[in-house]
Amino acid sequence: GSIQLPTATGERVPLSRVADIRIIEGPSTITREWGQRRIVITCNVRGRDLGTFVAEVQHAVKGEVTMPPGRYHLDYGGQFEQLERAQIRLMIVVPVALLLIFLLLYATYGTVIDTLRVFSGVPFAWVGGIFALWLRDMPFSISAGIGFIALSGVAVLDDMILVSYVRELQKRGRTLEQAVEEAAITRLRPVLMTTLVACLGFVPMAFSTGMGAEVQRPLATVVIGGVISAMVMSLLVLRVLFVVFRFPTRRNPAAVNQGPLAKVTQ
Repeated sequence: GSIQLPTATGERVPLSRVADIRIIEGPSTITREWGQRRIVITCNVRGRDLGTFVAEVQHAVKGEVTMPPGRYHLDYGGQFEQLERAQIRLMIVVPVALLLIFLLLYATYGTVIDTLRVFSGVPFAWVGGIFALWLRDMPFSISAGIGFIALSGVAVLDDMILVSYVRELQKRGRTLEQAVEEAAITRLRPVLMTTLVACLGFVPMAFSTGMGAEVQRPLATVVIGGVISAMVMSLLVLRVLFVVFRFPTRRNPAAVNQGPLAKVTQ
């Protein structure tokens, strides 16, 4: 309090005459954002999903912390804020991706029925991806959402192999039942190869433990589980869809009663 302060007249007075000096506890720094005081609480989340952690924090704060209305509010920022923005983008990207896949399939086959038959592999693949996440105790995340988008494109490959070959056999004169059975047997190897390539390619990512593993594991898990369920759907369920929802198909009269290869006579 003995610090001398100059006055307007040039005199000096001790600080104790113009101020009451006390030592109290208070914030070391005062930060502001948009003209309001702000206190930042940070933490690092390891070994679990960020969205689930923040949901638990919000539930705990709501039940145990009472804040005066109109003066204080809580905002959750950082990576969680980026996560919320990414989820909003996914709500737009996923329907657009599915629509593009459907349009490409329709451009390939030219009929809505065959397009729906091939596209039916997508929901079955998603079921497999969800089951794989549950089996590995992984919550849904942005990387898992990206995995579902990638899976939607891979899931239709097996169905395209079978549907295209069924149509080819029908043009050769096979009945629908014969074409479906022969296609499932003849195209078993290509379907298995397509599934194994996708699965084995993502195995290192599914079990990675290094930097970025929290992003790689959910994506790879979704794709692996999805392509396996899509393969089962292609070999079993798709055959049922062909027989149950049958529609007339133009057959080549000259190919009736012919085998896989036409006989050559001289």
